Amino acid sequence: MMIEALIAVALIGALVTFMAPNRIAGKLAFAISLVPAALSIWMFTAFDGSGNALLDGTLAFESHLEWIQLGEYSISWFVGVDGISLPLVVLTTILTSLAIMSSWTPIDDRESQFYGLILFIEANLIGVFTALDFFLWFIFWEAVLIPMYLLIGIWGGPRRKYAAIKFFVYTNVASLVMFGAFIALIFGLGDGVTSFALPEIANAMLNGGPEGLFGLEGTTLASVVFIAMFLGFAVKVPVVPFHTWLPDAHVQAPTPASVLLAGVLLKMGTYALLRFNFTMFPDQVEAYAVPIAAIAVISVIYGAMLALAQTDLKRIVAYSSVSSMGYVILGLVAYTQFGVGGATFQMVSHGLISGLMFMAVGVIYNATHTRLVTDMSGMADRMPVAVGILVAGAFGYMGLPLMSGFAAEYFIFFGAFGADFPYAPLFTSLAMFGIVIVAGYLLFALQRAVFGPYELETDYEVSRAPLHDIAPMFVLLGLIIALGVAPDLIFQMITDAVDPILSGGDL
Repeated sequence: MMIEALIAVALIGALVTFMAPNRIAGKLAFAISLVPAALSIWMFTAFDGSGNALLDGTLAFESHLEWIQLGEYSISWFVGVDGISLPLVVLTTILTSLAIMSSWTPIDDRESQFYGLILFIEANLIGVFTALDFFLWFIFWEAVLIPMYLLIGIWGGPRRKYAAIKFFVYTNVASLVMFGAFIALIFGLGDGVTSFALPEIANAMLNGGPEGLFGLEGTTLASVVFIAMFLGFAVKVPVVPFHTWLPDAHVQAPTPASVLLAGVLLKMGTYALLRFNFTMFPDQVEAYAVPIAAIAVISVIYGAMLALAQTDLKRIVAYSSVSSMGYVILGLVAYTQFGVGGATFQMVSHGLISGLMFMAVGVIYNATHTRLVTDMSGMADRMPVAVGILVAGAFGYMGLPLMSGFAAEYFIFFGAFGADFPYAPLFTSLAMFGIVIVAGYLLFALQRAVFGPYELETDYEVSRAPLHDIAPMFVLLGLIIALGVAPDLIFQMITDAVDPILSGGDL
């Protein structure tokens, strides 16, 4: 019942925080969030699962209870974790606690509602990464959208309503496409499945696949569903050309919402691609490997080029996420142990690094009230600790050795070079060039805003950031270095869950 405890504490905590006075809401929400964080870390240390959750693996912390009978199909409360999902659960709980602490300075309006929504997001994110019944998973998937829409639309910047509506429309339409495609697949499987349990559906797909539907043959139906689901999840990732909602959402969102959006919500898309497309459709992965690899490389290069053209620090980090998610897609389509394992490792690594970068940008904005690199210079003189952590995070983004970004990119490139699809070395080489562009735009932004003589185009007095702003960044930096120095802290459990996918569930 550990997973239920995680979700229940976050949900009950959200309700309690909603009703709490504003003056104590932030501290109360932080205290409540420490409970799921502590429980998830204990789960990580006690993890005894093996294999893949969808492919006859041994689940950890599993619960399975029949819930609703929907015609011929049963819907269950079915949750559990394996080596892919557990690191993402831990990432979610830790980032939530740190995001709440980083909110104490910038959030001074409707605080109880703000922190209640943060905890509500946490509960549903845990559900997304642990649910093993499609209907249950989809409920959690959709429930994440509402609080994030409100966080952007109420506490965001001047164009918050536009950004919130754009975020909601893009992601909701994508969800409808994905949902319709998957339901069609279940009907196409016919008597092969009797429930919406993801392990049952995955095994049915690997043992014959759909019989056909709407006049389409089984293989054609599988291809249509694969493409539709890929497009639906690609919007959430996001990859080019479905990325345009992300910079607007990040720029307008309050900093803590940006931390969760980049750190965890984007991982919903890549996690779903791995669980659904790359686990259930191995033949389609092979058939469409080249166009998927092309999309990955375009996302890497185009996202980095767009970041190079920005002057807003938040927009720079936002476009960096588009580029980083391109590496995840490249690792997944490589369909090798290091490729898929590295992609999953990159989900965790990027969650930590992007969270750190958005926190650092937020701390600078709290002091300067500007994010434009053209409006500031010499911030290192006035905010040495915050700026030092920002520089360290930027080097993590660039793949500095002994930081998690280096390990993630190495695993992905090593796995992608050895992939079987045509032109794999060429695609990988092009993606590697993205690191050069990343270094270019990050070093430019740091040189302009951080170094040189102190100069600020506003009337605000800049001084050292308070401890509660700095402490969350120190924690994230420590985790980034820990995973860079000892990637096997999570990589071994990840590959244990990845191997059955690559062998068709035979391990």
